[in-house]
Amino acid sequence: MSASPIPAGITVATRYLDLAGVFSCALLGGAVARTAGLDLFGFLVVGIMIRDVLLQHGTPVALTDYAYLPTAVAGSVVVFLIKISEESWSRLFTALDAAVIGFWAITGVNKTPAVGLGRLPAVLLGTVTAVGSGALRDVVLGRVTAVFGGNGLYATVAVAVAGVTVICVYLGVPGIGVGLGVALALAFRLSAVRFGWNLPNSLDRQPRSKAAAMLRRRTDPAIRNGKEEQSRPRKEPS
Repeated sequence: MSASPIPAGITVATRYLDLAGVFSCALLGGAVARTAGLDLFGFLVVGIMIRDVLLQHGTPVALTDYAYLPTAVAGSVVVFLIKISEESWSRLFTALDAAVIGFWAITGVNKTPAVGLGRLPAVLLGTVTAVGSGALRDVVLGRVTAVFGGNGLYATVAVAVAGVTVICVYLGVPGIGVGLGVALALAFRLSAVRFGWNLPNSLDRQPRSKAAAMLRRRTDPAIRNGKEEQSRPRKEPS
């Protein structure tokens, strides 16, 4: 296994970014728990464990580093103790969510070189780490997960941050990657939400060939029923 290109100082910074992501996600979970009546502590822990389980590199860090669970609990307690209106939390939610994407995408990327994985796996694991907890939160709430789109480029931001971080790591400037990744996550995500940026949905293109057009006329009930209405003779008023 080759030596990790991540300096010891960046490894320490990555741990604090990870903890910042835990705290931010605990705030988000606590806010959702207050409005929906759910206890989100369980999937906050699972969100931390996703990356380490995929790496298959020892016990998940949330179970070995005693700072993780108290940090998650502290974030949840802060939300429950401080009375803030739901409208105020809605304003803060997007910023915290953007921060979590940046923190955990960077953390996921910086953990992969130590176990001998290359650039593409680093981008993948950085992305999964960033969107995992949010996806689990949405599944528990019974709504379409943010990673599937229609929500301001959620997963796209994670991919972009992970990609920038990977490039900086392999250029030998991981410290710049940390700062640039966090700034990119905040700027990209907040701009996407503010201006309504989303990836395109399926294209509603009309068939051009005669065969395709005929098939569409036969299979589309709206077109078929419309033709039937037109073909019926109109009754003249008596």
